[in-house]
Amino acid sequence: MLPPIAPERARTLAGGMTRTHVLVVGDAMLDRFIAGRVTRISPEAPVPVVMFDHESHRIGGAANVAHNVAALGGRATLIALAGHDDASATLAQACREAGISPAFVSDVDRPTTTKVRIVTERNQQVARVDYESDAEISGEVEQRVVSAVQQHAGDAAAIVISDYLKGCITARVTRAAVDAGRDRSIPVLVDPKIPHIDYYAGAAVITPNHHEAEIAANMRVRTDEDARAAARVMRERSACDAVLMTRGDQGMWLLGDGVEGSLPTSAREVADVTGAGDTVVAVLALALAAGATLVEAARLANEAAGLAVAKFGPAVVAPAELLRSLEASANV
Repeated sequence: MLPPIAPERARTLAGGMTRTHVLVVGDAMLDRFIAGRVTRISPEAPVPVVMFDHESHRIGGAANVAHNVAALGGRATLIALAGHDDASATLAQACREAGISPAFVSDVDRPTTTKVRIVTERNQQVARVDYESDAEISGEVEQRVVSAVQQHAGDAAAIVISDYLKGCITARVTRAAVDAGRDRSIPVLVDPKIPHIDYYAGAAVITPNHHEAEIAANMRVRTDEDARAAARVMRERSACDAVLMTRGDQGMWLLGDGVEGSLPTSAREVADVTGAGDTVVAVLALALAAGATLVEAARLANEAAGLAVAKFGPAVVAPAELLRSLEASANV
């Protein structure tokens, strides 16, 4: 078991996160929710009829990482792809309202990635419709993303690569981010997808969930010993400095230079795990940029994830909320 973080140390690190600039690069999404009541089944097919009540939207994917950075007091710049459509304008405006600086690269050949969820008044999902193109960018569009990374990394204190396999993250884009991090001596963190595991070499931390670790290591992860073995395979395969594996209700497993061990789950209730990985990598990046050790950063990220999964949809965590939770944990 890794050592806890003292509340006073957590407050110091939280203060250091304020106005810290994190550059987020990756697959941003618009999450639309169409909500209504279900009282009957359709006579046309065995599906529920949803009587429309209201519609809302949230920002997801890499945009949710940036939103978590901003909510914790950091300064977030988001480099992502967007189409020439209404969803692009909606996503950009929602980012600005969340305190994020959008640096979108437009691609006329793809829609803005949008997930439309039809949900009941009790937040039960009935169906989802996806608008997306997952082909990797190339040519002039890829060059514009690389140029944006090089431009905005200049005053960043950390870089996050948020890979959802929607086309923005290529080997060349990743290399530009890792090179920028090396040149500036700042951490580069990756929320990964296994098909791209060879892209991430040189990153400071990779944050797979245990399902991804199972695929990469070709083994089941059920125990701490399993987690230890899978994390070592992930570290070797990705050629990253450290691995923070999220394990759902079993907490996390951290592997880095001179450190290896588990973190128990901090979740007290689970409403929705959507976007929990975004919270983890955002808090980890901010904490490392604020001077935290890897263990301290992992502790903060673990506590924040426990708060995020208690909320519906892609969620963010406020500094005061995080500090209260840490103090409550310390008193248990």
